[in-house]
Amino acid sequence: MNEINPDQVTPPKKKYSFLLPLAFAIVMIVGVQLGIFISRASNGSAGSTSGATQYSKLNEIINYVNQKYVDTLNSEQLEEDIIISYLSKLDPHSVYIPRREMEEVDEDMQGNFEGVGIEFRIVADTLLVANAISGGPSELAGIKSGDKIIKINDTIVAGKKLTNEDVMHKLRGEKGTKVKVAVMRRGEHRLLDYIITRDKIPLISVDVSYMVDKEIGYIKINRFSATTTDEFGKKLYELKQQGVKKLIVDLRQNPGGYLQAAVDIVDELIGGKQLVVYTKGNAFPRQDYVATKQGQFEEGALCILMDEGSASASEILSGAIQDHDRGTIIGRRSFGKGLVQEQYKLNDGSALRLTIARYYTPSGRCIQRNYGKNTEDYYNDILERYNNGEFFNGDSVHTKDSVVYFTDAGRKVYAGGGITPDIFVPYDTSIKYNYLADFRRFIPDYVINRYGTNDGIYLNYKSAADFNRSFVLDNVMLNDFLSYAYAKGVEKNEAALKNIDSLLRNTLKAYIAKEKWQNDGLYPVLNQSDVMFLKAVEQLKKEK
Repeated sequence: MNEINPDQVTPPKKKYSFLLPLAFAIVMIVGVQLGIFISRASNGSAGSTSGATQYSKLNEIINYVNQKYVDTLNSEQLEEDIIISYLSKLDPHSVYIPRREMEEVDEDMQGNFEGVGIEFRIVADTLLVANAISGGPSELAGIKSGDKIIKINDTIVAGKKLTNEDVMHKLRGEKGTKVKVAVMRRGEHRLLDYIITRDKIPLISVDVSYMVDKEIGYIKINRFSATTTDEFGKKLYELKQQGVKKLIVDLRQNPGGYLQAAVDIVDELIGGKQLVVYTKGNAFPRQDYVATKQGQFEEGALCILMDEGSASASEILSGAIQDHDRGTIIGRRSFGKGLVQEQYKLNDGSALRLTIARYYTPSGRCIQRNYGKNTEDYYNDILERYNNGEFFNGDSVHTKDSVVYFTDAGRKVYAGGGITPDIFVPYDTSIKYNYLADFRRFIPDYVINRYGTNDGIYLNYKSAADFNRSFVLDNVMLNDFLSYAYAKGVEKNEAALKNIDSLLRNTLKAYIAKEKWQNDGLYPVLNQSDVMFLKAVEQLKKEK
C-alpha cells in the first residue's frame, strides 16, 4: 500500500457512468508500462563506450543547437523529448524513465517506501485518512480512519487546494524522522496533536486471502513485485493450515511485474520439473524458467481469474497453468503482452527500460499482440474489443495468430493477443450495474465520514468473517446513505433502485467492513456478488 488511495478517481458525467468499469480497466492497463520481467542491470548504461565511438549525427545536431540556436533552450527537456521520440519507434514497452520519476517506480517494484503509513483521500480540499496501515507509524501514533488532517508541522493544509503530490511531499521522508500532525476527529471538540516517526512502509502486492468455505481458498494478487513470492507463500501456508483443498487465484487488473515472481508462484502450484516460460531475443539466447521445488499446492482443483487488465507476468502464470492443464482459466481474454524488458540505469539517475526479448508459454505461444501503427492504437485495442462485442460474447474473441498450439492434454490453444480463458464470463453493463456505478463512487467517502471513527458498530463482531456472516445493513443505514448520495447529485430512480437494492447493500456492507479490517473485510463481502468469482466457486465445486 502507498499513501495514495486507489479509490480516488474523478467521477464521470452521469451519461457515461456505464463506462466507469471499462475506463478503470483501461487506466489500469496503462500500468503495464511499469512491468519489469527480469532483474535490473547493475552495470549502468548498456554497452557504454568512449565518447568518440558514440559520436554520431545526432550528437552533432544537438551540439549545434545548444551552441548556435537563436533562443535559450531547456537542453535537458529537449534531450528527453528526443529520447522519448526515438524509443516510440521501437515498441510500446521500451520507455525512458526520467530521474524525477525513478523513486516512485523503484518503490512500486521493490515493494516498500519510507513514510507515515496512511491511505488518504482529498475531499473538498480536506485531507481525509482513509486507512492507517496496520502496524504502521500512523496507527502506532494513534491516527484513525476518518481523521481529518488539518495541520502538518504547524502549517494549515485544510482548504489549500491540496494535490496528492503535495501530501506525499509533506508526509514522506527518511525512516526515523518525525512529522507533527493535528487532526479533527468526530466527537472531539478540539484538534488532536500527534507526532509520527516515519518508518519503512510495505507496499502489499497480495491484497487478501481467505477461506470461502471449508475447502475453497481465495488469493488476490495486484502486481508481481520483489516481495510477491514471500507474500504469496505466506498466504498460501495460512490457507493450508485452514485445510484448503481447492484454490482461486485472482489476477484481474494485475498489470504484471517481475518475471521471476510469476515463475515462483507457478512453482507453488505445479508438480514435477516442468517448463514455466522461456525467453529469447536477438542478443539474448533462449533461457528456460523451470518449476523445480516441492510446491505447497501441487494438487487440488485450481481456478485462475483474469480479464483484459491482466498482463505480462499475469499472463506468464495463467499461460503456464493452461498449457500444463493444471487448472481452469476463467474470465475474459488477457491484455496480450509478451515482451521482456531490462532496466538500465543512466548516469544522471534516469533509466532506460528496453525490450530485449519475447517470452513464450510452455506450448511455444508468444501472446504479444500487434503493436499497431502507434502506441495509442496499441492501447485502444482494448476499447476495440469492447466495441466489437468481445466483452459480452466469448464467440466474438478473435486472435490475430491462427497457428494452433497444444496443451499437455492435447487441447487446442492460440497465441497472438493474450490468453483466451477456458470459461468465458461476460462484462455486465445491465441497467442495475449502471445505476450502482452512480452510487458507488460516493460510497468510500460516505463510509469514511460516517464510520471511520465510530468503533461502536463493530463491537459485537470478533472478526471480519463474523461481521460478514452476521451483519445486516438495515433500511435506516441504507436511507442515510441514499440521502447523502442524492445530495451529491445522484438522480433518484425508484425502479432502478429496486433492481440494485441487494447489490447496493452488499457494497455498502463491504466498505463498512473495510474500515475495520481493510481488505480482509472488503473482499469477502464484495465477492458475494461478483459474477466471475461465483463462476469459479461453481466450477471448483464440480471438481473432485
